[in-house]
Amino acid sequence: DIDDFKRLNDAHGQAVGDDMLRQVAARLQGVLREGGMLARLAGDEFVLMLENLSQDHALAMVQARALADNALAQMAEPFRLARIEYHSTCSIGVCVFDGSRRSIEDLLKQADIAMYYAKLGGGHAVRVFEPAMKTTVTARAALDSELHVALKKRQFVLHYQPQVNHLGRVVGAEALIRWNHPMRGMVPPAGFIEPAEQTGLIVPIGLWALEEACGQLERWGHDARYAHLTMSVNVSARQFRKDDFAEEVRQVLIRTGCQPSHLKLELTESLLHDQVTETISKMKSLAAIGIRFSMDDFGTGFSSLSYMAQLPLHQLKVDKFFVQGIGQSPKIELIVQTILGMAANLDLEVVAEGVETEAQLAFLQAHGCKVSQGYYFGRPEALSEFEHRLRELTPGVARG
Repeated sequence: DIDDFKRLNDAHGQAVGDDMLRQVAARLQGVLREGGMLARLAGDEFVLMLENLSQDHALAMVQARALADNALAQMAEPFRLARIEYHSTCSIGVCVFDGSRRSIEDLLKQADIAMYYAKLGGGHAVRVFEPAMKTTVTARAALDSELHVALKKRQFVLHYQPQVNHLGRVVGAEALIRWNHPMRGMVPPAGFIEPAEQTGLIVPIGLWALEEACGQLERWGHDARYAHLTMSVNVSARQFRKDDFAEEVRQVLIRTGCQPSHLKLELTESLLHDQVTETISKMKSLAAIGIRFSMDDFGTGFSSLSYMAQLPLHQLKVDKFFVQGIGQSPKIELIVQTILGMAANLDLEVVAEGVETEAQLAFLQAHGCKVSQGYYFGRPEALSEFEHRLRELTPGVARG
């Protein structure tokens, strides 16, 4: 299966996509040994049937894997499409007939399951079918179905984690999604974000989270105790890459009445590396109406500093890996100091994530970090608990 083929079709049109499929077929035909057969099942999915493999099952597996690895390498070579050079990868699943009375449909299904596992790791991989895979895939299919139901029945909720400045005042909140599952209780993001990304459900889930967060931000704007707060909302790569993402955000602001200047969209460092021109254009169009951007998990994605200078960023978030190294590693402490100094020179705000101890906080503040978040101040909490904690943390705010 060709990885991210839909992106090519969406960006360059069906004619270019069809040309890509023809070239893929030619390359796959080239790697087939004598007696093999190539077929296109549907869309961007191909099947290679290999004959004349060894009668020894283990040796046949080695031969099939070697051919699959060759196909993987061939697919990684650039494609000449119209006037562009396109780099692609693929995911390959392998199943070898072992002499049992299995149907062709069973063999194809097992190869498909193995291919699914290749995609789970990010694509550009070969996986050989193992019986244990089937159980996992069945459970995953059930989870995908439950996620559809959760979205329809509005089972997702937002929790909020305070962002606290050097004076001890809560100045913002990060909105973090949870799944209020009817049987399993409150499910954290690690339990559903990855499958939601892979199925595409992350896009409507992300839109719901943005609208919910903006609605809450608008309500805070009418309460003197909370009107100063900013709201940080995570945006997934698939959501940001939508052609109409910027317009969707504008429509959310119109529907909710939220002040754009109080909204921060958090984008991961790795997301910002892709499609540079398009990324900058989208960010600038939203920054023009007052929305601010934060680079999440800074320090983990090897950003080019020259590239960073082009982005309309307002904030960096120091990844918790570095924060947790404070007091443990002099080298990590030096990296943190470098990030803080660079941010100051670029006139960027900094939020340190994952602050858990007073010593970490003291080090960060001593080196110019003015805003922090983490368990030291409070875990992500439901709205009522967050507002209660805010009243406790903020000097001068009336209780009640």
